[in-house]
Amino acid sequence: MLNQYETTFILTPVLSEDDAKKAVSAYTDLLKSAGAELVHEEHWGLRNLRYPINKKTTGIYHLVEFKAPADAIKLLEIAFRRDESIFRYLTVRLDKYSIKYNEDKRAGRIGRKNNEAAVANEKKEA
Repeated sequence: MLNQYETTFILTPVLSEDDAKKAVSAYTDLLKSAGAELVHEEHWGLRNLRYPINKKTTGIYHLVEFKAPADAIKLLEIAFRRDESIFRYLTVRLDKYSIKYNEDKRAGRIGRKNNEAAVANEKKEA
């Protein structure tokens, strides 16, 4: 049985856009070769860090949601530890409530898009 996971990682801002895309594709290819099935992927881009890491105040954020066997996580995290361009990473296993929440968020039933639509509807009614 495959569990569903979500990994967010931060790349160094020194990388060019092409290098960042290559790094992300290398990690998604690693997951696929380990038997993972990608569910969703988001590139959040360059963002400010809460605190400096290696004297850098920004980082390139990326999120990957996937279904995989447990040993695929070990391979992914070993690759993250070996790569100097990765500042931080976090992998969590999603339970059924988290999976439902992510599906609803992608469908626009909850989150910022839904709130903006609700505010627009309230203004029309007023």
